Amino acid sequence: MIVRDAWLLATGTLTAVRVPPPSRVDRSVAGLAMVLAPVAVVPLGAAAAVVALVARWVDLPAPAAAYAVLLVLALGTRAFHWDGLADTADGLTASYSPARSLEVMRTGPVGPAGVVALVLVAGLQATALTSLLRHEHGWWVVALLVCASRACLAVACLRGVPAARAEGLGVVHVGAVPALGAVVSLLVAAAAVAAAGHGLGSPWPLLAGLLLMVAAVLALALRCVRRLGGITGDVLGAAVEVSLAVLLLAAATV
Repeated sequence: MIVRDAWLLATGTLTAVRVPPPSRVDRSVAGLAMVLAPVAVVPLGAAAAVVALVARWVDLPAPAAAYAVLLVLALGTRAFHWDGLADTADGLTASYSPARSLEVMRTGPVGPAGVVALVLVAGLQATALTSLLRHEHGWWVVALLVCASRACLAVACLRGVPAARAEGLGVVHVGAVPALGAVVSLLVAAAAVAAAGHGLGSPWPLLAGLLLMVAAVLALALRCVRRLGGITGDVLGAAVEVSLAVLLLAAATV
């Protein structure tokens, strides 16, 4: 039952796929949901692959195909992670007061820092996708990288990472993943990026990209812990978009 509930929680939270609500949501279910994240978003990766393949069939220019893929990813997550990225950027630059920063993240409109973060990260993703989709196998590599990027959630939610708030969507997930669970999630991601790298010609740049992804997520989490007292659901969303950008950039170097 816990696996079913975790699967439903991960799928319903991380994608726009309609699933029944889990029968219970507690820290054990939430932690397992984060471990299952790379597999739970398979429908999202498949949707991105289909769009990329159709774009290839109709000979759509690579930049337009890249933005089409980003559009389906945004729609497939209700732009949830992009909202988290913008809120995190605004919160980290809003004030030296953790309480004020958290209030900005919770209620404030998108500010200058949030806009810059969205433009830069989306631009990096689009540029890397443009290069990747010119490759013969780029369409299915995208699907693997979308799934692999979600392993960042198990890393960000490791036990010992504090929550910045006592309430909110992310509080049940933060600090709920045991070290073994994070390792399992990263091994799944490593298999995905190795397969993607093999399709592109070499797995090593993408495996290096996975290591850089983990480093980026840990750096983000550490910054938020020092600055905000912990992490929030918004920080998890930011981690997803940054992680995908890192993996796509690594793929573009192959």
